[in-house]
Amino acid sequence: MRLTSQSHSHRSTTKVTHKPFKSRKATKGSLKEIQKGKVTNLSHRKNPHQQMMSKFDRRNQNRQKLQAKYKENLKSSSVFAGRDGAPRIVAVIPLCSNSNATNAVQSLNNSMDIDIEIPEEGISLVNVDRFKQKIQYIAVKRDLIACLDATRIADFVLFVLSSDQEVDHIGETIIRSVESQGISTLITVVQGLDTIEHAKKKASILTSLKSYISHFHPDQEKIHNIDSRQECANLMRTLCTIVPKGIHWRDERSWMLIEDVQWPESPQQSVILTGTVRGKGLKADRLVQVGDWGRFQVEKITAAPLARKDKKPDDIANEDVDTENLLEVPGEDQDALAELAPEEVVMQDNFDLTMTNPTSEKRGVLLDDNHYFSDDETHLPCPPKRLPKGTSAYQSAWFLGDEFSDSGSDYEDFDEQGDVEMHTPALPQVCAEEPTEYEVTEIAPTTYAKSEAFLDPKPDDESEAKQLAEFRSRKATEAEDDREFPDEIELHPQVLARERLARYRGLKSLRTSTWEESEDRAYEPQTWRRLFQVQNYKSARSRVTREALVGGVTAGKRVRVYLRDVPLSLKYSQADSFRPLSSYSLLRHEHKQAVVNFSVTLNSDHPEPIKSKTELILQCGPRRFVIKPLFSQSGKTPNDVHKFDRFLHPGQTAVATFIAPVTWGSIPSLLLKRTISLESAKPILELIGTCTSLPPSSNRVIAKRVILTGHPYKIHKKLVTIRYMFFNREDVEWFKSLQLWTKRGRSGYIKETLGTHGYFKATFDGKINPQDTVGVSLYKRMWPRDSLAWSEAHDEVRDVNMELN
Repeated sequence: MRLTSQSHSHRSTTKVTHKPFKSRKATKGSLKEIQKGKVTNLSHRKNPHQQMMSKFDRRNQNRQKLQAKYKENLKSSSVFAGRDGAPRIVAVIPLCSNSNATNAVQSLNNSMDIDIEIPEEGISLVNVDRFKQKIQYIAVKRDLIACLDATRIADFVLFVLSSDQEVDHIGETIIRSVESQGISTLITVVQGLDTIEHAKKKASILTSLKSYISHFHPDQEKIHNIDSRQECANLMRTLCTIVPKGIHWRDERSWMLIEDVQWPESPQQSVILTGTVRGKGLKADRLVQVGDWGRFQVEKITAAPLARKDKKPDDIANEDVDTENLLEVPGEDQDALAELAPEEVVMQDNFDLTMTNPTSEKRGVLLDDNHYFSDDETHLPCPPKRLPKGTSAYQSAWFLGDEFSDSGSDYEDFDEQGDVEMHTPALPQVCAEEPTEYEVTEIAPTTYAKSEAFLDPKPDDESEAKQLAEFRSRKATEAEDDREFPDEIELHPQVLARERLARYRGLKSLRTSTWEESEDRAYEPQTWRRLFQVQNYKSARSRVTREALVGGVTAGKRVRVYLRDVPLSLKYSQADSFRPLSSYSLLRHEHKQAVVNFSVTLNSDHPEPIKSKTELILQCGPRRFVIKPLFSQSGKTPNDVHKFDRFLHPGQTAVATFIAPVTWGSIPSLLLKRTISLESAKPILELIGTCTSLPPSSNRVIAKRVILTGHPYKIHKKLVTIRYMFFNREDVEWFKSLQLWTKRGRSGYIKETLGTHGYFKATFDGKINPQDTVGVSLYKRMWPRDSLAWSEAHDEVRDVNMELN
């Protein structure tokens, strides 16, 4: 018998079989989702930042970022590269009274063994052979406008501090203003540190100065000693090698520091500006803003290369014989200087709107978009008279309605005011000029005593005037009233409220009620319909900004720009000024007038609030305007109606609205005000706030609110007698449709007038407190005012007028 081998396996005694893990597709919730017929891919990420990348992809992404950053850095520094590269502009700003910008520039030049004469104020060009770069210094004095002009065109800003004097009010104003308008790469130096012998005192001074400047610019890591030759050499290396940070709003446009201005002999010839193009490409089709002179059209742009020392005399002679190198001339798309749309464009639209909106006589206040009439029937047409057939319109005036009977067919209806509509209610045969007299109805006297709230008050005129004066004597100054009693006004008893507040209307809700614009047509400015309208601001801004990226004379070229129609009177104003002159190429449509809005924040340390329509100076990018803004509440509302603010209080943010040229983009702006210096008793400009440009819009309604307040005279449950709000019966009837409110949250309506002194009965949604105040809100539209271009001549005229007065 053959033995067969059988396989044998031992039973496992240590292995434990665990329950398998359920996947997320096996739960009851996931199964229900599958049964619905739609399965979402939960592993899929929405955007690339949420997607899981492999290690190779992450390395590749980092490598691409480094390459893009290197290319951008190389492109920014290529403007300064080469023998014909653009000079690096350095603005030297003294912040203390004993700081000297000229000495600071001289110390920097001495560290590179450069011996040239530096003017006390103005522009100087230096060639640094060690680094093969050119530096253009702008030395200015402690003048706010000069410092602003120098820093907004500078690649580097050099703040000069003193070792023995603190920064005064003027220096701190310069720091805040320069920071607010936008600043490129900042470097801080100190003068006079070598005059201090003790080393510990030097260290403490440097620590104190660093702490002070870090309060405004936290990125400042070191204060350089300008008296040390070694530190000056290191500082020059920094100025010649690093890439400046730049200013965002400036780099979106083409700009140029003007090195030379050639004035023609006759006004018909062009003014020639010489400089190096920076920023975007310079186009001849766009307008050019030159300092505070204004904007001008470009006639042509030619090349202006610097003369080289290594050229032969024959080459120089040939260049003089050759024609000028023309770079760009304007085409058919050149911008015009017109600020407003032609009148012919809007004339027909205004005519059609006038014909389709006939005006009618109002008998009551406008509430939202409806006119509410009083209870009298004087506004309704007279019923037709019964006249004999064949009676003319002239003869009908001599017939009285009660001379004829209604019987017979020899009479016909005649309407003096035209056809009467079928829905006109039947009225007694009495016209508006014939007051209706009603017979007195005898009613049996009630057994209960009548409440005082239903009595007709007949106050004494002297006692009422005394009580009214006591009621109004609680208020103090106008600015304090705006804080404690915002928008409240007081009517004189002899003034009719319906005439004083004829332009005002009622709104059920300031945020949601529709604003009827046809009522405002009679009061809008003459140029309102000719202003520039922007329907889609975001799309228009993107299109205009992309247009500036293509074409034009490239940055880094030295050019001559020929400008048309420049007033020769500006020649003498520029000759007496040492302020740096610059030009900026405006984007398309930036010369057109529109209703512009700026978000304004008043400095918290400003001593007093600013009233609306106060004359201020606004610097927005390369331009300055004299404005009288309207302040209103910020934010978005469904109906685009915003409440007017009479005052802008310190630390408060509001929207300033006025008419000025359009500015594309969110550009940081400065709000300046003319004040008298306490030290020199001379007029100076003081920084009172900062702004940011918002999208322009003429549909933004600024509604001025007025509140008429009254006092509860008699209270009978929910029925209250109010006084001191109106002073005659007709005003109560005019404003009868408006909603009343109290400062403690009650609301109600006028029920009926009471007497002839403006008393009336009102019903509320609850019992009111005797100490409560009853109010009613009225609104009217405010129209923004025009702005003017600011210049030094404007301030000089103001100074002369102040002396004459």
